[in-house]
Amino acid sequence: MVESVIFHDILWGLAAALMGGIMFSFVGLISGTSETASIAPVTLLVVLLGFPPVAVFCFLIAAVIAKHITHSVPTALLGVPGDTMAVPLLEHATAMRNIGAPHISLQKMISGGVLAAFLSVPISVGFASLLAPYADIVKSWAGLLFTVMAVFIAYTSKGKWTSVVILIPLSFLFVGLNKIAVAANGSGVTMCFFLGIATGPMFLDLITVMSPAAKATLVTKTPREFRLAPDLKNWNGFFPNPLKILTMKQKWYTLLICLASAPLFTFSTVGITVTTGEIISSRVKGFYERLTTCLAVMNASTESTYLAEILIPLIAFGLPMTPISMGVAFPLFNAPPIFTIKPEMHNLHTIMTTSEFLWYGLLSVAVAAFISYPLTMNYAHRASVWIMKHVSQESIIAMFAGLVVVASCYEAGFVGLAITVTVAVVGGCLNKFFGVNMGVQFMAIYASTWIMAKLFGLN
Repeated sequence: MVESVIFHDILWGLAAALMGGIMFSFVGLISGTSETASIAPVTLLVVLLGFPPVAVFCFLIAAVIAKHITHSVPTALLGVPGDTMAVPLLEHATAMRNIGAPHISLQKMISGGVLAAFLSVPISVGFASLLAPYADIVKSWAGLLFTVMAVFIAYTSKGKWTSVVILIPLSFLFVGLNKIAVAANGSGVTMCFFLGIATGPMFLDLITVMSPAAKATLVTKTPREFRLAPDLKNWNGFFPNPLKILTMKQKWYTLLICLASAPLFTFSTVGITVTTGEIISSRVKGFYERLTTCLAVMNASTESTYLAEILIPLIAFGLPMTPISMGVAFPLFNAPPIFTIKPEMHNLHTIMTTSEFLWYGLLSVAVAAFISYPLTMNYAHRASVWIMKHVSQESIIAMFAGLVVVASCYEAGFVGLAITVTVAVVGGCLNKFFGVNMGVQFMAIYASTWIMAKLFGLN
């Protein structure tokens, strides 16, 4: 019986990882597709469709890895960031394009990322196991900790003190909208807040285009031009070995950044990536060696920190305590009625064991790498040309918008949809004009209850 259950879970995990890996290998090639606005809603749908917990976990991890591999293609070959996580690498990737070696930058970036993904899973699981004995203490102080984390993340965002001050009106907004949902349906909402924040920037652009007064800010007079570098291949066979693509120094730096990412799991992924680039630039001599090492290790930093921000809070606490866990990975923590945090915690933290997180995490990374890595290394050039010519970004936006409508109505009907739209408008404006990023807004959801209770005496 036990063997049949394990075999059942392995099959589900493998199938879900294949689905996530294939789907988001394609999505990652489209520049500007945010993980939070793309992976998170689909993961939420996977949860609500009734996939087993291990399948949900494998789907998300494989989707993240696959997208991070293929989003390097527009970054390296087109000079356009695949998404926000790729922005710190753009300067070095552009320098490589200027010397006629974008194919080298692509190889270094994704090889460093793949190696870091395999290293980060056991390191993050091990560090989470060290923190797990303190989980009860953390949970008892959850409200205060969420507020402290919200203030910290707000201050380290682009908005600085503006983001900190905005936490108070955001708390009023979330608590007020939740009371409206309770009055209308008898229960509060969580997914609607999450979906509104995730799609805020995209939704803001859509309503901006609809406004005659603001439309001019987004309209361009000429089509955007991209210059694609020639396709060059310097390895034999279909499956390149990432260990052979990276130099020994680059492999050691990748291991070190993976070890450093675990204790820094509460910090911004982009911030750690930028800092990593500055440290590597100061230590590596030679223009070409410095560029290639920075690209490999910075992408490794992105991958390892990203996975640490998902795995450590999920395994150790069961609470979303990092920007990534409050964004892309949020459905693993809270997706009522399947996964819940309040009033009783019932999510992957309570369902899966530490060893399952380790082995299914490695399975997901292996599947995503098996799909995306050789395809990207061999067909990046042709895929870029096809995507730019034949895939409409509007169609991708429409697909995710449809998922948002379905999920919002599922949770709270048309009231839920109205709440999602309200949060999207407010969140999009705060993100675009004031530098209050999604991480700050996500943290404000859980800090809002404590803020309203302690500062204003409102429950």
